[in-house]
Parts: sequence; C-alpha cells; structure tokens
Amino acid sequence: MKKTLVALAALAATGVFAQSSVTLSGTVDATVTYGSGDVANKTALTGSGLNSSEFRFTAVEDLGGGLKASAVLAAGINNDDGTGSYTSTNNQGKTPNANAGGLMFNRLSLVKLSGSFGEIKLGRDYTPTFWTEAVYDPFGINGVGTSRAFAGGAAYTGTGNWAVRASNSLGYVSPTMGGFNVWVQTFMGENTSNLNDTGSGTSFQANYGAGPLNLSAAYGKANAGAGLDSEVSNFAAAYDFKSFVLQGYVQKNKLTGQHDIDGYLVGGSVPMGAGLIRASFSNTDNGTAKTSQFALGYVYKMSKTVELYGTFASLNNEGYANAASATCTVSCTPGLNSGLPSLNGSSTGIDIGFSKKF
Repeated sequence: MKKTLVALAALAATGVFAQSSVTLSGTVDATVTYGSGDVANKTALTGSGLNSSEFRFTAVEDLGGGLKASAVLAAGINNDDGTGSYTSTNNQGKTPNANAGGLMFNRLSLVKLSGSFGEIKLGRDYTPTFWTEAVYDPFGINGVGTSRAFAGGAAYTGTGNWAVRASNSLGYVSPTMGGFNVWVQTFMGENTSNLNDTGSGTSFQANYGAGPLNLSAAYGKANAGAGLDSEVSNFAAAYDFKSFVLQGYVQKNKLTGQHDIDGYLVGGSVPMGAGLIRASFSNTDNGTAKTSQFALGYVYKMSKTVELYGTFASLNNEGYANAASATCTVSCTPGLNSGLPSLNGSSTGIDIGFSKKF
C-alpha cells in the first residue's frame, strides 16, 4: 500500500514544502530461475520476474485551473543482493559493473507539467518505441517469457543505450481526443558541437483506444556513435473479448551495416480463478539467424499488492552462435535464464516468483 509522507508542520508553515503530496511506493519481486541448454545450465535467485523491483518517490502539486506539476524519482533495486542498478547518463554507455551500484534513480527521473494541453516531461524517461513493446506483450518486459522480438531488437537499440529509457529527454504527450493521442520525445547525448551527436535521437508513438480495441504505432532513431544509426519501428494491437485478451506486435530494428532484425509476437491472457493465464509465441530474424520462443505462465493474486507467479518458456535457434563464442556479435543468444545452447540448439527456462508492492 502506498504511504504518504506528511511534511513537518513547522516547515510547511514557512513554505519550504509547497507540494500537495509526496508519496513513497515500490515493489520487491524475487524470482527463482532455472535455465537449461545443451552446453550449460544455471540456477539463480534474481528479481523482477513479474514486476520491476523499484523504490519510487512521487510529488504532485495542484496549481489550479486543471494545471499540475509533478516529479517522479524511481530507483531500480536488485533485491537478491541489495544493490541498485546503474544508469546511462548520456545514452552512450553504462558503468561497467552495471548490476552492482548504489541507489540511483535509473528507472525514472522526471519533472512534469500537465493540463488540458497534455503533458510536458523533462528528464530520464521511457522511450515511446519501448512502451509499445512493454504494453502489448502479455509478459511485459520482465522474466523468462519476455518476447524474442524485444530481446532480439535490444541488440541494436542497446548499442546506443536507448532500448528502454533515454536520459536528457524532452517529451510531450497530447490529450486524448476521439480515442487518439500522440507521444513525441527527443533526447540528447550532450556532446559539444565540434564533436558529434552520439547519444542523441528522437522517438514517436501514436495511440488509439476505443472500447475493446487498442492500437499503437511507434518509430525511433538515434545516433549510436562510430557512424552508426540505430532505428526501431513497431505496430501493435490488442482486443478484449471479455473472456480473454488477444494481443501482439510486429517490429523492425535497423543498425548501420547490419542485417535488419524483424520480430513479432502473438499472445494473450485469460482470467482464471483469482489469477491470470498468460501465453505467447514470438520470433526474431536478423537475416542470417532466427529464434522462436513459446511461453506460458500463471499469475495468482493473493491480494491487491501480493502476487505469486510461475512461467515456463522454450526457445529454438536456427543459425545463432553460442553466446560464449568469440565470434558471437549480434547473431547470438544467451539462451533462457542464462542456460547456454549450442549453434542451432534449444533452451528452456523456468521462473517461480513472489512480488510485493507497497
């Protein structure tokens, strides 16, 4: 349950705290994972198998006339070992030991101004192209069931470290009219003008939602440095049949000098008892190698804030090299949950986890 931090009365009286509310919230999600392959297997305790583990502050002030100012600071946490997650300060790379940081607001660090005109956002934010992937995958972007379309495309968008979020971004989200709205974002690598635009880019998403139908289309492009441009475009759809939801998306990723990566996902969810059955089939093809994956899982809601879950996934490779191979570049896969398959090998993965929100 979210808890509101009440400002000290003496300080509030002096005007030090002007915001209407400051809320602390978060999620701790622990997952026992198992990955198998014909080269190696691995068992581990990780986090964020269902929901991303995080620690979040949200401040909101009502300015009157429908105008609101807000700030969001969200820090990713690795609850299996107590460390925080590092961030990319300029969309050009992360600290080498990316899983052993202190508390950093790597997930979100934003100030926002919203009203009848829409919403203006400044800071570190999700990219519109990523949001399409996250919303229309039954497994989101967490856990072993995450689609191959997302995992494969990250090989290119991750080159510029904008696969998921962009630092130094300016964004605008329009109000929804007739079911339509748009989200436009630009982000900066913050290099001097005599150098280059590495780490800079733009991203755009158009959405439609009316009744049971939802549609999204997005495009983004960024300078990945060394003469490389990284691009991603996707289209997604979902339809709620009441007894089940059918959803999916198609995606194309481009990187200068490399084969295009084409991916797709088809999946859905079915309410079952106090929980939800999730399933998907996804594929990625970079022109020389292919990977297909089937995933099936169940989420059991013990309460509004507590969930138990289990996911099984099976992956098949055609032409992908072992991730441990010295020749492995973009035509490689680590398998599922770090189980290592050989060339043209298969891999399976299992997640069993427990998520608590507060």
